[in-house]
Amino acid sequence: MSVLRFILEKEFRQIFRDKTILAMMFALPTIQLIVLPLAMNFDVNNVNLAVVDHDHSTYSQKLISKIGSSGYFRIVGADPSFKEALFRIEKEEADLVIEIPSGFERNLIREGSQKLGISVDAINGTKAAIGGNYLNAIIRDFNSEVDFNVKAAASALPAPGMIDITFSNWFNPRAESRYYLVPGILVILLAMIGGFMAALNIVKEKETGTIEQINVTPIRKWEFILGKLIPFWVIGMVVFTAGLLVCRIVYGISPAGNIGLLYAFAAVYLIALLGFGLLISTYSDNQIQAMFVAFFFMMIFMLMSGLFTSVESMPDWARVMSNLTPVTHFIRVVRMIVLKGSGFSHVKMEFFYIIIFAVVLNSWAIFNYKKTT
Repeated sequence: MSVLRFILEKEFRQIFRDKTILAMMFALPTIQLIVLPLAMNFDVNNVNLAVVDHDHSTYSQKLISKIGSSGYFRIVGADPSFKEALFRIEKEEADLVIEIPSGFERNLIREGSQKLGISVDAINGTKAAIGGNYLNAIIRDFNSEVDFNVKAAASALPAPGMIDITFSNWFNPRAESRYYLVPGILVILLAMIGGFMAALNIVKEKETGTIEQINVTPIRKWEFILGKLIPFWVIGMVVFTAGLLVCRIVYGISPAGNIGLLYAFAAVYLIALLGFGLLISTYSDNQIQAMFVAFFFMMIFMLMSGLFTSVESMPDWARVMSNLTPVTHFIRVVRMIVLKGSGFSHVKMEFFYIIIFAVVLNSWAIFNYKKTT
């Protein structure tokens, strides 16, 4: 243990000696956690809508008013022809065009049906899909109101009963994307701290030549790897605490579940990611190699972790790859504990998965570290 203590003293002195790296490890994740969720906002509001009304009837005006007052759409123009409205999409002034044909009110009342034309700018696929769905929902709601009024007016009897559907969003009542994104981004930032910093550590010893001096000492391989891991683990836990404070102060997100359970998962998760970074470091000859390899895997972790898209929506092969990364499991755990207040019984399998990752990656790093005496 005395040998390990000396290694830890050396590592902490080396870390605190470089003020720039120290500031980057603490300041950059905090700034990124504040800025990134604002830039990655998936809530679609103020969708620009161009209207082409060929009917100019009472019902068409009611429909346009209903769309405009929904809070999702901003009507940017009422054009006399579809060609002029389409030109707004070409100039990126409008995201959608709704075309109301002539005879809209007459056909709706007499025949009970009428087609509408909706054209969507699909360059921004997410905004187009969500905006189109919002518009379809508003039109369906308007159609049900018209159908109810027509039937009530046509019969002296009371209007037939209708099914009224109500729904609520659990754990995220207003369906705001920040509640979904912020915990996931915190996990990704921890992965970057653990992966990149640890990956550069042993390589730096190789480049400066101090690795040769360490190799001729009686330090055992596990002591050397553990001495490299613990300082960054401590820093990672401090960064995690700062991230939780940012979530609470900036976004108003507080863990609904047990905070101790969250820290237990974070502790094991950091061990797994640091082991992964140290493993990269044992295979790399210089810091450029380590950075590129770490960046390659971090991109995979980020895109296949379920941060942006649901893992369940991925193809079978992608789901297998996704579940082979500790980031996927920790994002799932953080969201369940922070948003749902889940207990250990609900996330115990994820805990075992992360422990397996930690044991395998660190054992591999110890085994792969070549020590000569």
